[in-house]
Amino acid sequence: MQICGIDDAGRGSMLGPLVIAGISLDKKNLRKLSSLGVKDSKKLSPKLREYLYKKIIKIVDNYYIAKIPPRTIDASVRKHCLNNLEAKYMAKVVSKLNPDISYVDSCDVNPIRFGREISKLSDNRKIKSYHHADSRFVVVSAASILAKVTRDGAITKLRKDHDLGSGYPSDSKTVKFATKFYKKNQIMPSFMRKSWKPVQRIVENN
Repeated sequence: MQICGIDDAGRGSMLGPLVIAGISLDKKNLRKLSSLGVKDSKKLSPKLREYLYKKIIKIVDNYYIAKIPPRTIDASVRKHCLNNLEAKYMAKVVSKLNPDISYVDSCDVNPIRFGREISKLSDNRKIKSYHHADSRFVVVSAASILAKVTRDGAITKLRKDHDLGSGYPSDSKTVKFATKFYKKNQIMPSFMRKSWKPVQRIVENN
């Protein structure tokens, strides 16, 4: 029986991609993930996440990672359907990996509705959607590690040319970078999510 786990990384960030990752493996191999020490990526150091990433992709039967660029995120936010965008990409993962059952981390306040939507978008596959699935199911924890390492890699690449901090609105370095960039160029960089409230505030104030 093929079990799939799906999670995202970078949803709340002001910049860079939103990453959706999924893994699938035989149910009997789930304990291999547990014995590796796989858990929610937020509870692991960057170094340990990178180490586990390499181990996970060797253990699983298949995996799929999608990076959603800022312009696609902006188009969805303007239509108030960011959750729908995530559901679409998660359904894409399900269709690619073709498991018997998928566990997903719900970004919707209503996890059942979110699961139903993914199921509808993936030819009525069996979806189990929960809040905090990344800390409840090892298969989702593994997906969260793949998503986080991929997202961190994308930010590291951007950092080579820009001093932009973590990318999150709570990071004063990120806010400072966006403000400075806008003041100088009168536009935001292409990797910035222009529909984000903190980004719009910077534009309005400058």
